[in-house]
Amino acid sequence: MGSNQSWVTEFVLLGFQLSAEMEAFLFWTFCLSYIFSLLANGMIFGLICLDLRLHTPMYFFLSHLAIIDMSYASNNVPKMLANLVNQKRTISFVPCIMQTFLYLGFAATECLILVAMSYDRFVAICHPLQYTVIMNRRVCMVLVVTSWSCGFILSLVHAVLLLRLPFCGPREVNHLFCEILSVLKLACADTGLNQMVIFAACVFILVGPVCLVLVSYLRILFAILRIQSGEGRRKAFSTCSSHLCVVGLFFSIAVLVYMVPDSNRREELEKILSLFHSLFNPMLNPLIYSLRNAQVKASLYRILQRRLM
Repeated sequence: MGSNQSWVTEFVLLGFQLSAEMEAFLFWTFCLSYIFSLLANGMIFGLICLDLRLHTPMYFFLSHLAIIDMSYASNNVPKMLANLVNQKRTISFVPCIMQTFLYLGFAATECLILVAMSYDRFVAICHPLQYTVIMNRRVCMVLVVTSWSCGFILSLVHAVLLLRLPFCGPREVNHLFCEILSVLKLACADTGLNQMVIFAACVFILVGPVCLVLVSYLRILFAILRIQSGEGRRKAFSTCSSHLCVVGLFFSIAVLVYMVPDSNRREELEKILSLFHSLFNPMLNPLIYSLRNAQVKASLYRILQRRLM
């Protein structure tokens, strides 16, 4: 680089290019959604901690999913809200890299937690008599620790590879936050290694888990069809359909963003999809998984009754 080359110390998050009225509307919509997401996930986590009846493998994984969703949303949404009411939409270099690191870490961890949850459902339905033996406390802890460790080790690799790149040219990130693909477009050097590592990570963290989930649920489907009791079959379908709904939404969006060839026309769509991941997915997870669950409702009723007495 020449001696007259200036280095980027902060980026500008372009976000959506909208009118002031629409930005005000989005601010309140996102703000209310974010608050609801924190309250709903916080309530689920609190109920699972307080109620001994919910100390089962399924709810153990759900408690970690709630932590991830609260952290995931808190990493991106506050800055997005600030940018909607502030004309100066800048973010310094280090906070930007940190935001990228945390976003990728929580996303990768959620992928692996969802796989652990599908394995839990597979054991519960296909091997009910051996469930407590197979899904013991040690196995659950190993699955959770592995998910968090692998997720953040992968994220650290991406962050280190990002830090080695020089940023000396344009500083406008055409996104709502410091999303890695949008930041890479601003680098003043070849990003081929970064792109290759991102693709390899996607195969490991998206394609592999999707295949495992599909195999698990095909076997679950065959096991459900063999259940004689209509009530048992309905209960099994209800439990599995919630998980499949979340898995389908999460993985399909991630594959579209990170594995489908990029084009300028997709940038606005990617912003919307990333917004769904960061804001609406954490809000929907407690609704789909827990708040419509009879056990969770009963637990909430018992705790409220205990507090009021």
